[in-house]
Amino acid sequence: MADKKNILTYTGLKKLEEELQNLKVVKRQEVAQKIKEAREQGDLSENAEYDAAKDEQRDIEARIEELEKILKNAEVVVEDEIDLNKINVGCTVTVYDFEYDEELEFSIVGSTEANSLEMKISNESPVGRALIGRKLGDNVEVESPEGVVSYKVIAIKRS
Repeated sequence: MADKKNILTYTGLKKLEEELQNLKVVKRQEVAQKIKEAREQGDLSENAEYDAAKDEQRDIEARIEELEKILKNAEVVVEDEIDLNKINVGCTVTVYDFEYDEELEFSIVGSTEANSLEMKISNESPVGRALIGRKLGDNVEVESPEGVVSYKVIAIKRS
């Protein structure tokens, strides 16, 4: 089975590459030093510092493996080529929320970059799926656990 493509913006790609570089160069060295210092304390069977350092090493290696897999299957959205006539990954969309009588701004990103606290929503989320392909002025209805949410697309721009 082929691995799923990870859709990323250029900013998201750079962020992941920087994290990977930091883990490989800085964090690996730091944890290796912690393990070395813990070994020098003697008996490893009751050494909490050693166990904690080994756990941290395992977590770092798992994250490195995860990042390498994401980057290997990355498909970068070229922001300059985004069609601003319709919503797609790499767009920032302003919508009017009818229920709360307010404007909301979402950045549509791939699932790897999604962060609801930063209003970065995945193209695979219910709202993201409903917005993809829509045009300026379109009314959009989104099924949510609380019921149907209605939006009107009032602006589309590059992220």
